[in-house]
Parts: sequence; structure tokens; C-alpha cells
Amino acid sequence: MNVTFRQMRLFQALAETGSVSAAARALHVTQPTASMQLKEVSQAIGLPLYEVIGKKVHLTEVGKELATTAREMILNWELFEQRVDQLKGLSRGKLRVAVVSTAKYFMPRLIGRFCKKYPAIDVALEILNRDGVVQRLENNLDDLYIMSMPPTDMDLHDERLMPNPIVVIAPMSDPLTKRAKIPLKELLAHRLIMREPGSGTRMAADQYFRKKKFKPNIRLELGSNEAIKESVAGGLGLGVVSQHALHGMDKEHGVRIVDVDGFPLPSAWHMVHHANQKLSPVTLAFRAHLLQEISVKKHKP
Repeated sequence: MNVTFRQMRLFQALAETGSVSAAARALHVTQPTASMQLKEVSQAIGLPLYEVIGKKVHLTEVGKELATTAREMILNWELFEQRVDQLKGLSRGKLRVAVVSTAKYFMPRLIGRFCKKYPAIDVALEILNRDGVVQRLENNLDDLYIMSMPPTDMDLHDERLMPNPIVVIAPMSDPLTKRAKIPLKELLAHRLIMREPGSGTRMAADQYFRKKKFKPNIRLELGSNEAIKESVAGGLGLGVVSQHALHGMDKEHGVRIVDVDGFPLPSAWHMVHHANQKLSPVTLAFRAHLLQEISVKKHKP
């Protein structure tokens, strides 16, 4: 079989994007060129690698195996490039980071400061819900993953980054905001607005509610912290969110933290990767940057 490294990159882009045109754009070639190159790959393998159904590319079993092989080859090559760059002073490279949506309140600033240190390093940041990040983790698509509640059924290297307190919020004018130590059972009289099932925030809240044998009266389940804050400010109920969604403040945009028994829940942000994954020099530099930045922030008066 005679397949070039560039063709392997193109096939990997096809596997990731699910589109010939998107793969062509990723490798800066025309769609006809991409189609011709992909046809040559199929001919070299001697078996169908994908089929197009409703304008969407679906890989065959052989195609999936080739995509895994291509990804491993590309990652190994990038690792070699970064080792060479490390000898030259870590002047260039690529970093892939996937974070859950609530981490968007602090991760872009941390990544921005890293990019100022290493301006020639390209950073690809994926911001998804927890299920999306877990799926990327399962497929080993990124260098590092930032989430709360990492999956327990994978062999992971897991580092706790910093606290991720889960709080109850109410409209600013709600009398609950002026009270202290509100018993959890009083929330039975209120409708709750929660994150969607499967999110880290929801999992932490559900665990606490089960422990206390408390059945919340849920009005809405939303996939966005902004939507929860707006719904709470609009008087639709009390919300349960990460305090980072309030930019770490006690009050924001018409909502305020309520002092409910057991809250804030003691959740945390974790930095994870596969236990057998060999981190590239760029990834190691970014990991050290994160740990240093968070350590400095932790010890600020």
C-alpha cells in the first residue's frame, strides 16, 4: 500500500469533520483535490473506507481502523516535532485542549497568558458539555481535558486543579437572599432550574440530593449557565450553578447566591489525560503553566 503522510492527514481530517469539504479546508486544498486524494487512499487500501449518506460521511469499520492509525501516526509525528523544537527552545507546536462549558469562564484567560509566553504555539480549544468532552476523551482527540466529575471507568491521570463550588442562586429581590442557613427542605416550596442531566454541576447536585433523600421540584433543565441565570433573574425559580458561572462573585446580573444548608457543594476542577499517554513538550509546558497560574491565584491576598 502506498499512502502518503499528507493523505493520512487528509483522511484523519475527514474522520474528525465528517465532511470532504471541511477536510479540504482544514488542509488548505480544493474539494476536488481532496476527493481525488481520498479516492487514491481507498484504492491503495483496496476496501471502502467511507460512504456518504445525506451529505454526511460515515466511516466503514476499515475506515475507523485507518482513522485510529492515522491519528496515532500524526500524534507521534507532532510529538517528534515538539521534541526537536524543545531542543531549539520550544518555539512552535500545537496544543489541543477540551473543556466543559462552565470552564469557559476562566480557561480562555489562562490559555491567553500561555499564548503570550509562546506566541508561535497554536492552541485548539474545544468547549463542549460534559458528554462531548468525555467522548473526545474516549477517542483520545486532545492533549488535556478540563472538567469536574471525570469518568471513573477510564484509566486516567487525574490532577485536581482548583475548587468548583456549586451554589444556589435566586433573584436579587427574593427574600431568601437576606437569610442565612436556609434548611434544604425549604427548597421544596420552590421550583428549581438545573443544568441538563450528565453535566458535572448536575451530577454533583444530584449526588447531594440523593444523600439527603431530597427530591427537587425541577421546573427547567437547561444546557447553558447563561440561560439558567436569565431564567432565575426572570423569576422562574431558583438555580443551581457553578460559582464560576457568576465569575466567582456573590451576585451578578440580577441574581444572588442563597445560603442553603450544605451549599456550596465541594466540587472541583480536574485536569485529566489517559494514564498511558506520553505528554508532548508543549503539553507539559501548558500543564506547568496552569498549575503555576492557579497556585499564584490561590495565594493572592
